[in-house]
Amino acid sequence: MLADMVGRAVSPVFVGREAELADLTEAFEQTRKNAATTVLLGGEAGVGKSRLIGCFAERASADSAHVLNGGCVELSTEGLAYAPFTAAIRQLVRECGAEEVAALLPEGAARDLARLLPEFGEPSGDTESDTARARLFEQVLTLLERLAERRPVILLIEDVHWADSSSRDLIAFLSRNLRAAPVLMILTYRSDELHRQHPLRPVLAELGRLDGVLRMDLPRLTLPEVAAQMAGILGTAPDFVQVNRVFQRSEGIPLFVEALMECGGDCVFPDSLHDLIIGSVERLPEETQRVLRIAAAGGIRVGHALLAAVSGLSDVDLDDALRTAIAANVLQVTDGHAYVFRHALIREAVHDELLPGEHVRLHARFAEEIGGDRTLVPPGRAAIEIAHHWHSARNDLWALISAWEAAGKAAKTFAYNEMMQLLERVLTLWSKVPDAAERIGVDHTTVLERAAEAAGACGEVGRGGKFVKAALDELDERAEPARVANLLVHGSQFKKAKRAPGVLGDLRYAERLVPEPGLDRAEVLSKLGSYLMFSGELDEGTALTEEAVRIVREHGEEPLEADLLLNLALGDSLAGRIDATVRLNTRAQAIGERVGSGDIVLRALANNVDALNNMGRSTEAIELALEGERLARKYGLYRVQGTFIANNRAEALDALGRFEEAAQLAEEALGMGPILRTRHHLRRIRADVAVARGETDVLRSVLNEVGAFDATSEEFTQELTANSRLLIGLHLLDGEPPAVLDVAERVVLETRIMGKPMLGWRMLDLLGGVCETIGAFAPERVAALRARVEAAAATMTVDSPVSEAYRLGVARDHDAAAAAWERLGRPLPQARSLLHAGRAAAGAGDRDGAADRLRAAHPIAVAISARPLAGEISSLARRVGISLTDRTGSEEQLLTPRELEVLRLVAQGRSNREVAAELFISAKTVSVHVSNILGKLGVSSRGEATAAAHRLALIG
Repeated sequence: MLADMVGRAVSPVFVGREAELADLTEAFEQTRKNAATTVLLGGEAGVGKSRLIGCFAERASADSAHVLNGGCVELSTEGLAYAPFTAAIRQLVRECGAEEVAALLPEGAARDLARLLPEFGEPSGDTESDTARARLFEQVLTLLERLAERRPVILLIEDVHWADSSSRDLIAFLSRNLRAAPVLMILTYRSDELHRQHPLRPVLAELGRLDGVLRMDLPRLTLPEVAAQMAGILGTAPDFVQVNRVFQRSEGIPLFVEALMECGGDCVFPDSLHDLIIGSVERLPEETQRVLRIAAAGGIRVGHALLAAVSGLSDVDLDDALRTAIAANVLQVTDGHAYVFRHALIREAVHDELLPGEHVRLHARFAEEIGGDRTLVPPGRAAIEIAHHWHSARNDLWALISAWEAAGKAAKTFAYNEMMQLLERVLTLWSKVPDAAERIGVDHTTVLERAAEAAGACGEVGRGGKFVKAALDELDERAEPARVANLLVHGSQFKKAKRAPGVLGDLRYAERLVPEPGLDRAEVLSKLGSYLMFSGELDEGTALTEEAVRIVREHGEEPLEADLLLNLALGDSLAGRIDATVRLNTRAQAIGERVGSGDIVLRALANNVDALNNMGRSTEAIELALEGERLARKYGLYRVQGTFIANNRAEALDALGRFEEAAQLAEEALGMGPILRTRHHLRRIRADVAVARGETDVLRSVLNEVGAFDATSEEFTQELTANSRLLIGLHLLDGEPPAVLDVAERVVLETRIMGKPMLGWRMLDLLGGVCETIGAFAPERVAALRARVEAAAATMTVDSPVSEAYRLGVARDHDAAAAAWERLGRPLPQARSLLHAGRAAAGAGDRDGAADRLRAAHPIAVAISARPLAGEISSLARRVGISLTDRTGSEEQLLTPRELEVLRLVAQGRSNREVAAELFISAKTVSVHVSNILGKLGVSSRGEATAAAHRLALIG
């Protein structure tokens, strides 16, 4: 049997690597404690990465681990998407059957895996790029998590320097999201091949910043280790001279040690490493070398039936040639009646030896044989294999035809980056094939359109814009107005993503091209209406959207109708018609449930979470958000829609003063890799918490990330409002009144902000507070700002109890505002309103009234860790001569016995970790105590707290 053959030049003894094995073992032990770990194992080609992880996997498997193997191949870079994951799942199916694998997933979810393996039946019908691909990722994640519930899982993915873009994205997704599952993912790559522009470099950099990721570099063998490797190969200890010669020639790379031993260790040093590797092959019989050259053209792994078909040899002759190659350990037998080169470098060396004519002829033969019988390669690989071989054979006609077919296959697995690359190949070959359009059944413009769609789906905004521009240059808008309109809409989305000018102009132009009431017009109006609403043009945006609704209802297009209803709900929300917003969202949700669209259901639900919060029903909003997040997990869309719903829940938590929960939720959702727009929303929530708690470093980081320091980048009303609010918060915390006024004076002139009651009243209340806080700094500027605030307020309507509470603040009826905020359960604005009321009372000479209000405000601010506000209250109380605790001025009553213990140790200069050890509590608990102490004492640092403690005789 060929499988029984054993190679000669590989040491049966595993040499060295004790430290690396110990590191992998430690990572596995950490994983077994329900702490998912990713190991990035880099090293030069031939240094022994595969041998190391093979040895580790063998030991771990004996120790109850479930080891799954996936590997990338050079073909992946040409469009073979998800190759390592397909291999791992195929192994799982072989082990326990497709039905058992499907049973690990939510009901119906296995249909998503059908895009990778046909064993799971027909793929789901969802073809939306932003949801279907995300759901596929979710199902792979869920599968690993469920497997790991049985026993720890080790997922080995080798040669990720060859990984396709989709696999790289999925690897990053799993590394971010596996978290507590006992899954160890080990990724190997050739560190010597990572040039500056290599696509793996940014992925490794991103992974390196994650918790639970360990980077390892596998060094070359030392001289004693080379001696041990040689002894294992020879079966006896080599002499020192021989060891030294082999060590110097191999430079400690195990593969080269083996090659030198194969030639007896005394061969002349070759001119290149290529020559060293190929030397062992050239000593084999000519027929075996021919078969190896054929196999090399087929790739690292080639099936027996395919090799037989391409070689044309009889079974006996082929077996004889293969037996010699296996005995020499050049080839190895693997599962599925296939052969694999022992090392990729050997395959590369053999392939490089092909003569030009031989290269073309062999690749053409592979393409022909696979084209004639697609079962010769694993399921799902035929199209890209054929495209690869025709391209390698330099056959322009068939390279174009096969690339077009492979691009279509890539689209079905949501491998959009690979799809785009294949379509670029089609475009490159187009001029070389005179009848290209007839050959593939579409014109050149269609290829550009498909390429633009693929670019949009994989986030390649710049390339997508170029595809759109090239397609528009080929079209006549008089002959094909709808096609041009569609491209203009597509191009506008690229411009919007790049924050480039011209978005509205493109959309209006597109709308003029399709005046007739058909679906083409409805599609354009959907984007134009939405854009206008976000830009503050509510009336026009609403009218255009309503027109689109009428069109799609006539055509019975319910999914598009639901999208438009959600847009109308947005318009009502911006206009302050919140009850109407809820009704429209609910209607859209009902359509989503009827047509089976989880995406529509979740978007509608998310919008209602926001509406409830805006109505002051924040507790209900949180409950609805939790239901939405549960549904998002059920639909496999948590990382798309679930994170957006989590963002809305975080907003409701922030409104209720539950800052720690809001910050933690935002960070958790950010860790799941949401789309950029959702990421920015989540970061702004974290920034709102930072403003309340005085975390200027966090706040400044967020403002930099979302581009808030560049006012010209704020295209939409919501962005403009949030960024301006956060900028004012930062400048107030930094004690920069001039900068505060600069932002305030600019934003008060933005009439579009005042178009939405909720946004407008919140901003005006903030600006009114600015006037009261820094009124003494620049009285004339502040007076002018106050006048503009009052003028804007006179034009606004009230749409909810929340807006009314803000309005009371703008009207300087601070006591009424505080009472309104108390009814709504929103402590931060309640305490701030009490501060303003106390300031007003103090200014009117009502010292007792000021004391009552400040004493009511201070414990509220302290309880929610709003340290800057607590400090303002304390500062005003000191200026007025008021005690915040009681009329005797006893500060000690504010501190609990535990806080006094913490304060005593802080005053001794102890760190949080040292305090924790002394008091037998966690460092995090100490941090909470310190924050509370700072707030209660109205100070901003540990040094100030120490000074206050001594001044007030709180500690001995």
